[in-house]
Amino acid sequence: MNLVTAHDYAWIRTSPLFRHAMENGYTLTLIQGRSPHEVLRAMEAEPRGTGDGTAGLIEADEAHRAEADDDPWDESYVAGAFSAPGERGDWTLVLGFDGGLGIEGACVETLSRGGRAVAHSSNGGKPIHLFHWFEDGELRTTFEVPSVRDGNSPDELVPLLRDVGFPLTPQGEHDESAPAVDRKAAVLALAERLTGIRVTESLLQDATYALGLVPEQPAEEWTGLVIDITDAHGSRLYKEWTYEEIAAASDRARAEANAPVVVTHDEPRGGTDRSERGTGEWRTGP
Repeated sequence: MNLVTAHDYAWIRTSPLFRHAMENGYTLTLIQGRSPHEVLRAMEAEPRGTGDGTAGLIEADEAHRAEADDDPWDESYVAGAFSAPGERGDWTLVLGFDGGLGIEGACVETLSRGGRAVAHSSNGGKPIHLFHWFEDGELRTTFEVPSVRDGNSPDELVPLLRDVGFPLTPQGEHDESAPAVDRKAAVLALAERLTGIRVTESLLQDATYALGLVPEQPAEEWTGLVIDITDAHGSRLYKEWTYEEIAAASDRARAEANAPVVVTHDEPRGGTDRSERGTGEWRTGP
């Protein structure tokens, strides 16, 4: 039985590679039963040859960014993929220093059909660290904070979450009495429990990656806005607005901004005639 916990991934905090991933944002995805080239094709990635280890992957990605003149709005990136043995056969590990964009959800759903896919990411310096577990084309569990989960079976992983070190009660709520844990190390341990693949610095540094340039994903039409914030203690603030509500508020704000502005002042005390004082107000606007 695999009894890996967050303690087995303590190495990440002294790793230059992990520091690079956290500073630039990364996504690491493990996909069961698919070859590296099959995965890159599904990602619509343009083949870019191979890279020797993470050094080769980083070099190829930096060369692409230089070609794009380091455009901060360009969300294309170079991903690297290689095969690794894991639970129930071979898996493909895909790594991209992509700012935490991740492989497009529908693509991962397709690739996980008949198998499993696990992904975790960070958006680079900002406190957003996501985890996703797909099974046979279905998003089973996803979370940023483990006590606030989503997906088709959000509570299925609670026993494993507790086993790897997350401070949760048996019901999956935040446990104030549990010891603190390195959440990223715990996520890596959780991914190993689900895939059987021990991710080490040497595994990532020594692999030969199939490289592919992943294009920008087309922007999706939005239908609303959601604010979903969870603090370190698991307290959640959730607010949702529809597109229509936002449009109406925008129209009201625009109307108020274009309305005439009336500025008044107090009339002086005494017997001064109003005709001598003027109207007592100024108007601006159309």
